[in-house]
This record gives sequence, C-alpha cells and structure tokens, in this order.
Amino acid sequence: MYDVGNIAIIGSGSWATAIAKIVVEHTHHIGWYFRRDERIEDFRRLGHNPTYLTSAHFDMNEVTLSSDINRLVQDYDTLIFVTPSPYLKAILKKVKSKLNNKFIVTAIKGIVPDENLVCSEYFHRILNVPDENLAVIGGPSHAEEVAMERLTYLTVGCSDQEKAQAMTEVLASNYVKTKTSPDVLGIEYASVLKNVYAIASGICAGLQYGDNFQSVIISNAMQEMERALTALNPIPRSMIDSVYLGDQLVTGYSNFSRNRTFGMMIGKGYSVKSAQVEMEMIAEGYFGTKCMKEINRHLHVNMPILDAVYNILYERISPQIEIKLLTDSFR
Repeated sequence: MYDVGNIAIIGSGSWATAIAKIVVEHTHHIGWYFRRDERIEDFRRLGHNPTYLTSAHFDMNEVTLSSDINRLVQDYDTLIFVTPSPYLKAILKKVKSKLNNKFIVTAIKGIVPDENLVCSEYFHRILNVPDENLAVIGGPSHAEEVAMERLTYLTVGCSDQEKAQAMTEVLASNYVKTKTSPDVLGIEYASVLKNVYAIASGICAGLQYGDNFQSVIISNAMQEMERALTALNPIPRSMIDSVYLGDQLVTGYSNFSRNRTFGMMIGKGYSVKSAQVEMEMIAEGYFGTKCMKEINRHLHVNMPILDAVYNILYERISPQIEIKLLTDSFR
C-alpha cells in the first residue's frame, strides 16, 4: 500500500481550510502555507484561520504554519495545492527545488490563466511531474458544509489507483465518503465548466427566470459538459456520477456557491468589476470562462452556454439579450 507520508497544504482560503481540517483529523500533523506572516500570527493566537471558516478550530500542536514554501516543499512528501488558479503560477515561481519526486494533489477547481491548462496538466507539462505522481480532488463539496461536518462525497482522481486509494483513506471520515477514479482530466475540466454553468444559473436567477428554466439550463449544461469532456479526454465515464453531475448541481443551486452568486449579481445589473469588488472572493468561473472559450477555439465543440456566459462577461452583451437567445436554442 502506498504511503502518502507527511502532508502540507498550499493555500489559505476557505477550501484550503476545509481540506486542512479533513486531513489533520486523520494525520494529526500538517504543514500549511500562508503567504502573509501576520495571518500566521493571528492563526496561532486564535487557533483558527483568521479570515476563512473561522468556526473550524485547530490544535496548534498539530499544525506547522509557514510563509516559506520552499521549507514545506523540502520537508513534506505530499503537497495538496488549494490556491485560486490565477495565483498558482506566482506561487510555483517561488519554489526552488524540483517537484517531480513529490506526490502532488490539486484541489483547485480552475484553469491556469495564460497557459489554458488545468492544474495537473500544468504540473506535468511545465514542471515535469509524472502523471502517476499527480492526483486531483473533486466532487460536490462546499467548504462551509465541510466545516459544519455535513456529509460530503469526494472523488480522488489519479492514474495510479494505489496512490488514489491511499489519498482517499486520508480524506475519509464519518462525514466524508470517498472513492477513486482514473479520469484526472475529466474531473478537472468538469470542475472548471461547472463554475461557468453556475454563473449562467446565477445570471438566470438574477433575471428572475424560475425553477422550471433552471432545471432546463442545468440539463443542457450537462449535455454540453459531456461533449467537451469527450473531446478533451475520450474515455468511458458516467456523467451522472457525483463528481460530475453532483458537483454541477451543488454549484448551480446552492447559496454557498460564489459562482452562482457572482452570476446572480450580473443578472441583476452589476458590472463584472463591481460584482467582483462586492464579493471580496474569487469566482473561479470568471477566469474559467475565458480559458474554456480559448480552448474551444481548437476543439470546435458545440457549447452555447459557454458562449453566452463569455459574451456577457467579456463582450459586455446584455444578459437579457444573451439569455433570451439561449432559451430559444433549448428544447
């Protein structure tokens, strides 16, 4: 059985905090990267992340906090990256040693901007991490519900099923159920697209389309997602699995969803910039929309919902007009 060794969390947001909570309950020790030293001081004093999921308390004897990412990379065997995708390149530029002998796990539900690569592709192509040393964590999993220990289902994707299984055992608990999958790219691209479709769902809610139409847009989104995943990674998969359909449903419908909230603000008439300022959190789907639009210029997949969201966010076309055109294309 593969041994994941000691584990470090790279990232300090809400999902990083939720992952840290899950992992430390099993391992009783984690390293944890925070960019800012003052946040580390506050964390040590308070016993919880001072900014996110403040209800999740930690035994400080079990947590090694550091702003020195190279120290963590050197000292830990498994690195779980849970940063917003737009910041990943900047963080990795600080790393001075090679990562190809580490077990890299990404829980980032986004694409690396400018590169138009999901995170496992970036680690593999740019940093030469072998596929068998890369894993992803996916599934319907709002950080807030993990903090409240509400039942959550996670899927670990990895080409090496022994490593995937080892990671699931670290994550499993009385409130986290886990399973494995070989579909690393499918899980990652699905997690990007579900954010785009959640923005679409939010826009429609902001425009006061009802529940009847919400069900139609999500069902069409799943068909669109299946077409895209088949073009990107043509392997057998069941789109009704929780890591695909489940993640889409919770992101499209839940009030915890920042992408749906962002879309709802756009639908109500906010500009993109004003919605981003008011939220004070990153809606990954904003960046994912542009990246997926650029990727699809090469794939040529029929993706009308992606196109509509792109036109609203980046071409400043009226949400009323764009969504009306979209409704006429649905059956």
